[in-house]
Amino acid sequence: MVILVLNCGSSSIKYQVLDMKTTSDYNLLAKGIVERIGLETGVLSHKVSGRDKYELETPIPNHTEGIKKVLDILINKELGVLNSLSDIEAVGHRVAHGGEFFKSSSLVDESVIKGIEKLCELAPLHNPANLLGIFAIQTLMPQTPQVAVFDTSFHQTMPNFAFMYALPYEYYTKYKIRRYGFHGTSHKFVGKKACDLAGLDFENSKVITCHLGNGSSITAIKNGKSVDTSMGFTPLEGIIMGTRSGDIDAGIVTFIQEKEGLDAAGINSLLNKKSGFIGVFGESSDARDIEKAAANNNERAKLVLDMLNYRVLKYIGAYTAAMGGVDMIVFTGGIGENDPHIREMVGSHLGYMGMNFDYQANKGVRGKDVILSTPDSKVKMATVTTNEELVIAQDTMLILAK
Repeated sequence: MVILVLNCGSSSIKYQVLDMKTTSDYNLLAKGIVERIGLETGVLSHKVSGRDKYELETPIPNHTEGIKKVLDILINKELGVLNSLSDIEAVGHRVAHGGEFFKSSSLVDESVIKGIEKLCELAPLHNPANLLGIFAIQTLMPQTPQVAVFDTSFHQTMPNFAFMYALPYEYYTKYKIRRYGFHGTSHKFVGKKACDLAGLDFENSKVITCHLGNGSSITAIKNGKSVDTSMGFTPLEGIIMGTRSGDIDAGIVTFIQEKEGLDAAGINSLLNKKSGFIGVFGESSDARDIEKAAANNNERAKLVLDMLNYRVLKYIGAYTAAMGGVDMIVFTGGIGENDPHIREMVGSHLGYMGMNFDYQANKGVRGKDVILSTPDSKVKMATVTTNEELVIAQDTMLILAK
């Protein structure tokens, strides 16, 4: 089954085309990204397995036009991988927020579209863009089935005492204010992948997955189900991130509002776009830049790394206590997969729980699946590469098979 996977952002479209023979036997045919949608000049970057990357600069006024250009290049005789659009048997979409409506991936119909539309107020930057991708396929390939895969679905197994905030209960009943969590497709994928790598049964293990990148979250997975996660009502809660503050005292919000004369939009921008790494370091939100600066004894860069390390350790400790132990700790995401120093900072502090960090195995590892604990370690640790597009394709295939 050939499946097109789309991940539509506000001004971008990431895509992959996978030939799925089974959920575990597949070929990646092509992948790419459309960027700068709505600006004067857009960019389409297209990569076919075994060939050089192709780039096209052209005006891309909207998502429908962007997806049309993707479809055109996929059937191009020189650049493409398909004979015709009829080769695409299904389209899977990443959708950021499924709220309490969607506890699993869903075949797209009018009721699903209405549900995603209702949740736009909870994810105003993401859900509208995800819908644009769905509408574009309806226009360009109206007979092709579509599946929505939600970032929040995996976390719908959290118990109420974990997802509720201690606010007046009416805000939950009226506005559905609760913790939802995000990165669900990634956490589920890497948790199982790491257990397979270490010879553990994912459905009978206690796993803590650390998805560390520009956006970061940590999840406690007990017997294959998410029981807690660091992101909350929005992706702002949790550990320090590239431009997000993570956990703070809510009283700071009103204090800064009064001192700086900020409105709600100003506070939202401050906490989501001007805080985290960029807020403390001041020069960049990129962990690679911060690592270099710290190596040159930049005190604020070193502070950022210490803050990240400390908060990751706190969540690991809390989730170990909440689950009554842990069998496996997993690193993934842009930082988790590619930053040996961060992994060492965390791993070297976990001897108290019976995790013996393998410094040699960790050395220089970037973008690979590697066990990071010694063979005699009571608690296993690994770094594994995530693949959210594959999860979307797998869910799409399984839903259509039904």
